[in-house]
Amino acid sequence: MPEIAVQFHPQHAGYDTIRRQVVKAEEMGIDIVYNWDHFYPLYGEEDGAHFECWTMLASWAEVTERVRIGPLVTCNSYRNPQLLADMARTVDHISGGRVILGIGSGWFERDYNEYGYEFGTAGWRLDNLDRDLPIIKERLAKLNPGPVGPMPIMIGGGGEKKTLRMAAEYADTWHYFWHPEKFPHKNNVLNEWCAKVGRDPATIRRSAGVEWKKTGPGPEFTHLDEITLGLNGPDYDLAPVQDWLDWRDEN
Repeated sequence: MPEIAVQFHPQHAGYDTIRRQVVKAEEMGIDIVYNWDHFYPLYGEEDGAHFECWTMLASWAEVTERVRIGPLVTCNSYRNPQLLADMARTVDHISGGRVILGIGSGWFERDYNEYGYEFGTAGWRLDNLDRDLPIIKERLAKLNPGPVGPMPIMIGGGGEKKTLRMAAEYADTWHYFWHPEKFPHKNNVLNEWCAKVGRDPATIRRSAGVEWKKTGPGPEFTHLDEITLGLNGPDYDLAPVQDWLDWRDEN
């Protein structure tokens, strides 16, 4: 059965609230807790409260003991790849080996403009990710000490020419948003890329982001490795997640 993950959108809430809900998620039996890597809210009040991704993850590493943590996903553009590898390794040590290194090419133009990063084109950002992924892996192999845990790489996205090819080459987990027709198609394209690059597709976990307000648990999800449910502040109501946990435990 799939593992159940939640993504706390780090917006429109005080950090004390976010921290309490992360601890509650672990107590409920949720398997994985994610945030995201942006500098401004993605919806709601555009200048509302918002917190940075990796410094938040370091705090989560301290206040939890079991649940795995990570960004869904890190924006490759915001940090030197060598630095990102070192940051992820450090948070992995703080957590005792529970970090998932989610990464993508980036897309939210306001982040780039406000923080002085070059936005470029989608293709250019994807090419940069393709360039940086082996650099990240090389730095992780050089660091002393290295990561405590396996620190799997998660690649998010569904671009069929570049993103899914990179997932076939580098990812331990591939993440995409659930749609009953689109997800299976993208999954098949990933399998085709695996064949082209000589990768066993069974070695890549499949993760789907589910819009839980519209979709409940059911047999169509049983073939997945992971289901992610997004929660927004300021309250982060975890009650609906219990239905998914019960379904996971009953099957």
